[in-house]
Amino acid sequence: MSEIFKGIPQIEYEGAKSRNPLAFKYYDPEKVVAGKTMREQLRFAMAWWHNLCATGTDMFGSGTADKSFGAEPGTLDHALAKVDAGFEFMEKIGVDYFCFHDIDLVPEAGDIKETNKRLDEVSDYILEKMKAMGKKNLWGTANMFSNLRYANGAGSSNSADVFCFAAAQIKKALDITVKFGGQGYVFWGGREGYESLLNTDVKFEQENIAKLMRMAVDYGRGIGFTGDFFIEPKPKEPMKHQYDFDAATSICFLRQYGLDKDFKLNIEANHATLAGHTFQHELRISAINGMLGSVDANQGDLLLGWDTDEFPFNIYDTTFCMYEILKAGGLKNGGLNFDAKNRRPSWTHEDMFKGFILGMDSFALGLIKADELIRDGRLDEFTENRYASYSSGIGAKIRSGETSLEELAARAEELGAPAQPSSGEQEYLQSVVNSVMFG
Repeated sequence: MSEIFKGIPQIEYEGAKSRNPLAFKYYDPEKVVAGKTMREQLRFAMAWWHNLCATGTDMFGSGTADKSFGAEPGTLDHALAKVDAGFEFMEKIGVDYFCFHDIDLVPEAGDIKETNKRLDEVSDYILEKMKAMGKKNLWGTANMFSNLRYANGAGSSNSADVFCFAAAQIKKALDITVKFGGQGYVFWGGREGYESLLNTDVKFEQENIAKLMRMAVDYGRGIGFTGDFFIEPKPKEPMKHQYDFDAATSICFLRQYGLDKDFKLNIEANHATLAGHTFQHELRISAINGMLGSVDANQGDLLLGWDTDEFPFNIYDTTFCMYEILKAGGLKNGGLNFDAKNRRPSWTHEDMFKGFILGMDSFALGLIKADELIRDGRLDEFTENRYASYSSGIGAKIRSGETSLEELAARAEELGAPAQPSSGEQEYLQSVVNSVMFG
């Protein structure tokens, strides 16, 4: 096999003062932070769809980037060439994991049996590469949104035949995930939602989605899948209303249908902002509910109303992300998947590497600063003191459930007028963050 990314060296750590565009400034894989190496803490993954498939096509123009890798796009030879390119890329950039949709790996045929035959051949080749190069699969999924048959959803489709096709794709994608030793399987409800309530039975559709997920769990466990199933919340685009709107909505759905023992959430930064939340909010809500599973590492553009999937460079966001992950004890079966793509004018192979360098450095610096924030202790100390009235007396009885509405009402009458609430001191705490970030 000939070298595809000619002229691109192995990307090494050179430190913050380096001016080399093809070197890490903050990501030092063997540096220990919060008790583990950066490689262990961050567990970066390459998204097959963006890195190897996306050419920069948008609704207004054709692609700008050449992702043919020396083969004719849309052919099986091209699918195999993408494998060569992907593993060479991961080796040179120092990423250990990858994530995939089924039809990222092969062009979909007109017959599902032919598609599965192609998947068998290409997945065999990927497995050879994984064994030879020590790469791993973070998670797999099935693309149940691109094909015309999913215009009205997959699990939520009004057509039982379409539902069967969705089930078949999930079955095969799970087979491949297990074949690769994948640590997770994701449901991204690309078209699981509705355009109008005038023609939609919401309860019916949500029940069917839950049935499909339950069948997937049963099948996956039956073939030896021991990892986590994930839901990836997304509020809009392409459907007007997505059923997996945000973390809280997704958690409610999982509990409603008894899926919460097998599922966790895969939180994406860009989806959080589209839902009107911060990235940190979605991570916190997932964590406090025991549902924080994995992360799609990207960022959006607040001036645009869609999913732009940019490589992350906002260090506040990466710091607060890693703060939540560290406080939650890490990601058991998850990692940081770069569901991110180069901007359309950044079309060269070298730009692919520069995008990953930006993202990996941004999260490495975020990890360093998150650890410093935790060790600094002022945020935790302030928050603990803010709720100190619940550590004794009537507050302790409230927390332990050893009081009643009558007793609390009597307490209020004794007080006459309650004391003023303490200051939240938000501005001070923000200055603490800045002092840790830049001090």
